[in-house]
Amino acid sequence: MTSGECPLPDPPPLGGRGERLRRIPSSVWALGLVSLFMDFSSEMIHALLPVYLVGAMGATMAEVGVIEGVAEATASIVKIFSGAVSDWFASRKLLAILGYGLAAATKPMFPLAPDVGWVMAARFTDRVGKGIRGAPRDALVADVTPPELRGAAFGLRQSLDTVGAFLGPAVAVLVMWLTVDDIRAVFWLAVIPAILAVAVLAFGVREPAEDRPARPARFPLHWDEIARLGGGFWLVVAVATLFGLARFSEAFLILKATSLGLPEALAPLVLVAMNVVYAGASYPAGAFSDRGDRITPLAIGVFALALADAALAVATSLPLVWAGVALWGLHMALTQGLFSALVADEAPPALRGTAFGVYNLASGLALLVASFAAGKLWDLYGAGATFAAGGGVAAVSLAALLPLARMRR
Repeated sequence: MTSGECPLPDPPPLGGRGERLRRIPSSVWALGLVSLFMDFSSEMIHALLPVYLVGAMGATMAEVGVIEGVAEATASIVKIFSGAVSDWFASRKLLAILGYGLAAATKPMFPLAPDVGWVMAARFTDRVGKGIRGAPRDALVADVTPPELRGAAFGLRQSLDTVGAFLGPAVAVLVMWLTVDDIRAVFWLAVIPAILAVAVLAFGVREPAEDRPARPARFPLHWDEIARLGGGFWLVVAVATLFGLARFSEAFLILKATSLGLPEALAPLVLVAMNVVYAGASYPAGAFSDRGDRITPLAIGVFALALADAALAVATSLPLVWAGVALWGLHMALTQGLFSALVADEAPPALRGTAFGVYNLASGLALLVASFAAGKLWDLYGAGATFAAGGGVAAVSLAALLPLARMRR
C-alpha cells in the first residue's frame, strides 16, 4: 500500500469506551489539555474579532476574508518547516513549546491594536506560533499512540481542543454582558488560559524515551525524502486539499447570524453552538474509525458540510442559521481528526512531522483561497452566493473520496 504504517484491517478488540480511553497515553491527554487552554484563549478573541473589525474598525467583508485566510495560511506554511525540523532532530516537544509560547506572548497585541493593520499583524504573529507547534504536536500524538488507538487519540485531542473552542466564546459572552460590551476586556482576559497552556505542555508532556522514530538520512525537505512519503499519503493530501476549498473561516457564520438580527454581544454563541457539536462528535468518530473504516465517517462529514451550506445559503431567519451552524460543527468533527489519522497511517514514522507539515500547508492554502473567495462573493452577491458556492465544492469533494476508499481497501 504505502511506505508508511498500514492501517490494521482487523484491529484487536479493545473493550468498551472506558477501556479505550484508559489506554490512550497520558501525554495525549496532556496535549489535549494544552489545546483546550490555547483554544479557550484564541476563541475568546476569534469569536468577537469579525464583529470588532467590521463594526469598530470599518473593515469590509473582503478584508475579513483576507485577514482570516492569510492568518491560517501563514500557520500552514510555517508547519511544513517546523515539522521537517522536528523530524531532523527527532524531537517534537521543544518546537511545540516555542510555538505555544509565541502564541501566548502575542495575545496582548489584540487589545492594544489601534487599527486593522495592527490586528492583522497580531493574527499573523499568533498564527506563526500555531504553525510552529502544529506539525510537531500532531507527530508527537502519532509517536506515542499505538496504531490501533490512533483514531481515538486524534479524536480525543480534537475533542478537548474543541471544548476550549466553545468555552472561550461562552466566557466571552459572559464578560461582554458583565462589562457592557467591552470587547477589549475580553481580549485581555484571553491572556490567562494561553499562559496555562504553555505550563501544561512544559510539565505534563513527555516524548517517547524508547521507539522514537529514527532520524532521516537527509534533511526531510530534500526531494529524496519527500518521495519517501508515498502515493497513499499524497492521495490523502489531494483529497484534503479539495475538501479545504469547500470550507472557509467560521467568521462568515458569525457574520451571517448577526446580519439576520443576532445581537453583537451574543455573536460568540455561534461558535459555542458549533463547537459543542464538534467536541461531542470528534472522539466517537475517531474511535469508530479505528475499527478499520475511516472513509465512511469522512463521507458523512462532507455531506454534512454540503447540508450546512445549503441551510445557510437560504436562511432568512435565525433558526435555520442555528441548524446550519450545528451541521458545520458535525462536519468538522467527522473530518478534521480523521484526516490527521489518515496522515499518520500513511506516512513513514521518521517523516511524520514533515508529512503533517505538508498536509497542513496544502489544506491551509486551500482555506486561504476559500476564505478570500467567500469574502469577495459576499461583497459582490451576498451571503447566499458564498454558502451556495461552498456547498457546490463540497459535493465535488464527496466524489473525490472514492479513489481514497479504493486505496484503503
